[in-house]
Amino acid sequence: MTIQIVILAAGSGTRMHSAMPKVMHHIGGKTLLEHVIQKSLSLATLPPPIVIHGHQGKSVQDYHAAYSVQWIEQKEQLGTAHALLQALPAIRAADRVLVLYGDMPLITLKTLNQLIQTTNDHAIGIVTANLSCPTHYGRIKRDSKNHIIGIVEEKDATESEQAITEINAGIYLIPCELLKKYLSCIQNNNQQGEYYLPDIIGFATKDHIEIHAVISEKTDEVLGINTRNQLAHLERLYQREQADKLMAQGVTLFDPNRLDIRGDIQIAPDVTIDVNVILEGRVVIGQNSIIGPHVILRNTTLADHVHVRAHSIIDGANVACGCIIGPFARIRPETTLKDNVHIGNFVEVKQSTIEASSKINHLSYIGDCEMGQRVNVGAGTITCNYDGANKHKTIIENDVHIGSDTQLVAPLIVKEGTTIGAGSTVTHSTPPNELTITHVLKQRTVPSWKRPKRITRN
Repeated sequence: MTIQIVILAAGSGTRMHSAMPKVMHHIGGKTLLEHVIQKSLSLATLPPPIVIHGHQGKSVQDYHAAYSVQWIEQKEQLGTAHALLQALPAIRAADRVLVLYGDMPLITLKTLNQLIQTTNDHAIGIVTANLSCPTHYGRIKRDSKNHIIGIVEEKDATESEQAITEINAGIYLIPCELLKKYLSCIQNNNQQGEYYLPDIIGFATKDHIEIHAVISEKTDEVLGINTRNQLAHLERLYQREQADKLMAQGVTLFDPNRLDIRGDIQIAPDVTIDVNVILEGRVVIGQNSIIGPHVILRNTTLADHVHVRAHSIIDGANVACGCIIGPFARIRPETTLKDNVHIGNFVEVKQSTIEASSKINHLSYIGDCEMGQRVNVGAGTITCNYDGANKHKTIIENDVHIGSDTQLVAPLIVKEGTTIGAGSTVTHSTPPNELTITHVLKQRTVPSWKRPKRITRN
């Protein structure tokens, strides 16, 4: 039998008090549904996963359009059994159906694989967990021989049933033939007036179908999200889990509780990360790099031995070996820094390539620029790349020295070996290996000049 995954993701999430569907809220920079889709695809089952959508289904589909899944609509949200019924025509008769939930982002591949591998082809498999506080979860009912005989939802449970601590995680592995047989038998005679999928367990027990349970060793993985508090709780659990994985792989974290990972990252051993660092999107950090406190890295690749100092933001850049960036630097998209480039405090670089061993150390803006090797840029230098309508390129060749407070008005070529005097505004390309300076007035003093005084208004 092959496995057909069905992800239930149609609910609105009333308790979230949000205009967004519940499954569109984020943990670790990914939607709740995205976490579940990615794990489903990692199971390598043959048919693409089916996602049951409902509330604002178009926006949910559009956001996750890059994933190879089947989308099926549940027009009315009448319960989990009703949702699964919508998928039944798309499921092959010989398949087993793995039911997952779009609001359960921390479920592990280990547990899902264990459920698949240990459940007999003709049995029903479920995931359970023992919670010290099982409020809001359905309870697992067992007989004197410890066999599962049913699941009761909390709102319908008696006082003694509510005292049960083994809960139903809501994850099932069910042969399609049994789904077809039992889904039509489920009634909605409960307080919610909904068709509950757990009722299948009672029918299967009467038919002497084996119910196989996998008890989760890590109870956090089966927690669903219905409120903002639960969302925040699982966010912290997720972040600590990522931090623990990094430390196990040889990364030093000054405080594992103060790192936020919001995407897909790859960090080499012997990297050191200080507190309050945020990693977003696709981030790669090479060996022996140092990330200072309060740094944001977004869709960025750092090679080995890179030092990013405090309060710097690097977004969409490629940074080569030995670079030093910051503090308080901003590197914007489409920037490439070659080996041993220094970008200092309050420097912004955008859509530029800076070749090896060049230095821009203080209070400068470099945009739409091709800078050669061993260039030294003085404090307060800017490339004037925008004329109000179009962007223009500045080309700075090798071994150029640019004095402080210089404006380079693009389009412009600063030739190899040029020295530009401090305070210059350069509007034409410079000759190589010469001093270029634009201020010609000598310093003078205006006698009897008085500084204006502030007007005091009553």
